[in-house]
Amino acid sequence: MRRTWINLLGNQAVWLCAVAGAARGWQWPALLAATIYIGSQLMTSPQPRLDLKLLALALACAWLVDGVVASTGSVRYAAAPFGWAPPPWICALWAAFAMTLTASMAFLQRHWLLPILFGLLLAPLAYLSAARGFDAVAFVEPRWHGVALLGLGWAVALPLLVGMARHGARAPRRPLLQRARP
Repeated sequence: MRRTWINLLGNQAVWLCAVAGAARGWQWPALLAATIYIGSQLMTSPQPRLDLKLLALALACAWLVDGVVASTGSVRYAAAPFGWAPPPWICALWAAFAMTLTASMAFLQRHWLLPILFGLLLAPLAYLSAARGFDAVAFVEPRWHGVALLGLGWAVALPLLVGMARHGARAPRRPLLQRARP
């Protein structure tokens, strides 16, 4: 239970560092926070190999979902070196989110419809929060277009990520920091 809370709160801390830093034009807060968080999660994970696979898939999803949305011009990201590609702080968020899929967000594995609904409805809310509270994201008129694209992208990406987490959860577990038994 303790790992679940640390996992959840750590991911939220990465989100806050990322959007607050991006609003100031900085990449480093997201990259530093994500590196510390991901490292700590991998060190205590019962399935670090699975978490690394989820991280790789999440980065691919970041390039697909946020890359497509950015290239359409529907959403503009602060601190984005290239307008057509997801900025590093967005990739850091996706990577950090991947660490939640075997811990605090593992409940998404219980039903096939949950990841679709979470992706479609709740993921765009995080972007809207980053837009309204921090100006880290800007939606171009008509705003619903960018929100819809993000929702659809996440409605496809999240079930893929959750499916990988569910499939990998069947493998034997062993944390990296597990003590060796004599």
